[in-house]
This record gives sequence, C-alpha cells and structure tokens, in this order.
Amino acid sequence: MMAGGTFSGWLQRCRESRQLVLVIVAIALLLDNMLLTTVVPIIPEFLYDIKHPNNTLSEHLDGPHHASTTPISTTLIPASLDNSKCMCKCPQGNFTNGQLEFLMGTTSTSNQIVNTKNLTSPEELEKAQRHRELIEETVPVGMMFASKAVVQLLANPIVGPLTHKIGYSIPMFTGFIIMFLSTLIFAFGRSYSVLFIARALQGIGSSCSSVSGMGMLAERYQDDKERGNAMGIALGGLALGVLIGPPFGGLMYEFVGKSAPFLILSALALGDGLLQLMMLQPSVVYTESEPPSLKALVTDPYIILAAGAITFANMGIAMLEPSLPIWMMDTMGASRWKQGATFLPASISYLIGTNLFGPLGHRMGRWLAALIGLIVIGFCLMLIPLATSINHLIIPNAGLGFAIGMVDSSMMPELGYLVDIRHTAVYGSVYAIGDVAFCMGFAIGPALSGTLVNTIGFEWMLFGIAILCFIYAPFMYLLRAPPTKEEKKTLIIGEKSSVRYVTYSNDDDE
Repeated sequence: MMAGGTFSGWLQRCRESRQLVLVIVAIALLLDNMLLTTVVPIIPEFLYDIKHPNNTLSEHLDGPHHASTTPISTTLIPASLDNSKCMCKCPQGNFTNGQLEFLMGTTSTSNQIVNTKNLTSPEELEKAQRHRELIEETVPVGMMFASKAVVQLLANPIVGPLTHKIGYSIPMFTGFIIMFLSTLIFAFGRSYSVLFIARALQGIGSSCSSVSGMGMLAERYQDDKERGNAMGIALGGLALGVLIGPPFGGLMYEFVGKSAPFLILSALALGDGLLQLMMLQPSVVYTESEPPSLKALVTDPYIILAAGAITFANMGIAMLEPSLPIWMMDTMGASRWKQGATFLPASISYLIGTNLFGPLGHRMGRWLAALIGLIVIGFCLMLIPLATSINHLIIPNAGLGFAIGMVDSSMMPELGYLVDIRHTAVYGSVYAIGDVAFCMGFAIGPALSGTLVNTIGFEWMLFGIAILCFIYAPFMYLLRAPPTKEEKKTLIIGEKSSVRYVTYSNDDDE
C-alpha cells in the first residue's frame, strides 16, 4: 500500500511538472521534424529510380567517371534553333532525332542547356540526358515536400481555436496518432501518389503537435523570460530532429533500405504516444478566460510582423531541401550520405542558435536578434551557389542554421508576449498563426523551387530570397516597443474625446 501510494504520488508530481511538459513537447517536435527531414536525401533518388529501374542513380553518383568530370556546360542554345542549322556530329556518326531534339533545346531547362560542342560520345550524351531529368525532377519533389506545409497551413486555423474549447492535450495526442500512421505509409509506400499522401497527412499531425505544444508551454510558463528559455529548449528539440533527420535518412537508405528509417521513427513515435498517455492524460479542459478572436490576432500588425519574420527566415532553407540534393548530384556527383550530411552544419548551428537566443533574445531585444538573423540568412544564401565541393557548403549552411535559430527562438516567444500585452493570455490561436507563418515558408519554398530552378536557375533563386530577407529585416525595428492593450485603449479614448471636442466647438461657433 505504501509503495503504491508513493508511486501514485510521484506520478502526480510528474503530471504537474512544467519541465516534464517541456520534455514531451520537445520530443514531439523532434520526431515530427525527424520525419520531415529524413525524406530529404531519400525521396529525390527513390523517385528517379522508380522511373529508371534499369539505370538507377546510385550507379552514377560518386563514381570515378562522374566525380571526375565537370558539370555540363551552361552555354545557352536558342530553343528556336533548327535541326538543319546544326553541324554537330560525333565519331560514331550522326545523332538520332531524339538526341538532336534534346540538344537543340526543344526541352529547354533555362540556363542548364548543354553545349553541343562538348557532347562527342554516348557517355556524355547519357550524362546530358541525366542532367536534364534531374533538373525536371525538382518540380515533383518540391510539390511533394510542399504538400505537408500546405495541409498544415490549412489545418492550423482549425486547430488553434479548437484548443480554446477542449484544451491542448487531446490535439497533442491526435498529432501523435496521425504522425504514426504517416510514418508507416512512408515505410511501405512504393509510388509517388502514396508518398504524396503520407507527406500531406503528416501536415495535419504537425499542426496538432506544434500548435498544442507551443500553446501548452506559453500557458505553463507565464513569465516572459522563462517562456523564452522554455521555447528555446523546445525549438532545440525541433532543431535536433532537423539535425538527425537527413544523415539518418541518407545512411539508412544507403546501407539498410528505404523502409528502415521510417520503421525506427514509428517505434519512437509509439514511445512518445505512451508517454503522453501516461503523463498528460488527454482530456477535455475548458478555458476560463475569453480567448481573442482569430480575426483580432490576424489584423494585429505587430503579430503579423513577427510571423512574417518566421516565414522569410525559413523560406530559404525550405527552397534548399528539394533543390540542394539534386544540385549536388548534378554538379558534384554527391552520394546519398553526402546529400544528407550537407544539412548537418545547418542543423547543429540551429540547435545552438535556438538555445542561445532563447534567453539572449530577451536580454538584447528580440527585434534586434531577428533583424540581425535575417541579414545573416541573406548573406549565407548568396554564398551557397558559389560552392564547388561539399566542403564549401559547411560555413554558409552553418551560418544559415544559426541565423534561422536566432529568428525562430526570438519570434516564437514574442508572439506569446504580444498576446499578453495586447490581447488576452490564451495562446492557441496565436501559435496557430506562428505555425502558419512557419508553414508558409515551407509551402512556398519547395513549391516554387522547382519552377524557379527551371526558369532562372539555382543561383538566382537563392539570390532572390536573400534580397527579400534584406528588405524585410529593417521592419523588425517596429517590434522594439509595441503598444500595450492599455496604450491602445488610451489612444482610442483620446481620439474619441478629440472628435467630441471638435464637434462641440463647431456647434458653439454656430
């Protein structure tokens, strides 16, 4: 009896512990983002191999011939060039009609068109064809990666207000169930459509986990400084998931198989679900305070400014997820594990940045941390296309991850602070907006990356998003001292008094 009473007392203390809630939220974000990024080095090659079962991509990556040769020349050939004007012949004889059609630019891929003068052997022709197919592969891969963020974006406005009615624990547990199902579909899916559904389904689970988790932390940590520290740690869990995901996926895919990483993730997700069931005890909890309406939050310019910073900060890395592995395969002949490992510096530095700027952002001013972060992101994005080997990507990727960590760990607690001082301290809807902002970056980025790579090229795509970051950064100064609820009321009352005074004066003159 004594032992049973001691255990139940310990269990009750655990359930009341803020730290344990923080651990559960961090684990949920970690697993969600591990699944998010594990697919990055797997999907592009897997989809290519589905289309080319007799000529898989692994035969060409990091091979002696591919690794030693330079990327295909980017000299442009006008698409209007007629076959009759082409004088190109190879030692083996004339090109076939199909080869000529490709060489003449009828399937133009912008600045990636090959120079016919350099193609004098079947091996080079095959490499040119593979180059074109890899460029075209960016579009379906980008659409698949974006589907998760698009679905999450649509789910957030539903999940946010729902947490006001039933509490945070049931949506949190629902997020685990959906993620578990999504992971199993990824493990056994063998077609583009099935994998697309798995990725989209993950978006619903992510919405439940992210909105509920952040709202739960904001509710448990009322002090602004403590909240910033707690959210920095939770975002550290997110960063750890992003950190582990790509190399984990790349290594497991190369040495074990496609299903293995997803089966391991599903087992980890099951453990997290059991922990939630035991400690959070999912049940309906009614909110006493009247929550702010979603419309009031969306029309608050300061909340939109903070959310916009999250969008622009994450858009660059979101564009890189589908396009960088393909660009590396094309220009460097990078193998699977290298494609996964290239995101490692960004993930490590993001982990450092979120934990460092949770408390430091409160001290130096979160607006300033976000402003500096956006500028650093812009410079790092401009350096990435200049790389000629995987080693050259280390510093810009590390700087990119650290700067995104600065922005995210500053603006997430800033959203809670803005609700505290300008609205009512109920957090589901504001973190739905924060998650929408995050998803906007990861929806727009991958969806546009394929089209942009095909039209303006990989380099100009990154230069463009860098310029947007530079333009947006100065707006962070407006978050330096946002007016409180009382100041808003005083301003409104003052304006009304001024109107009444003017009306009275006009009547008196008459």
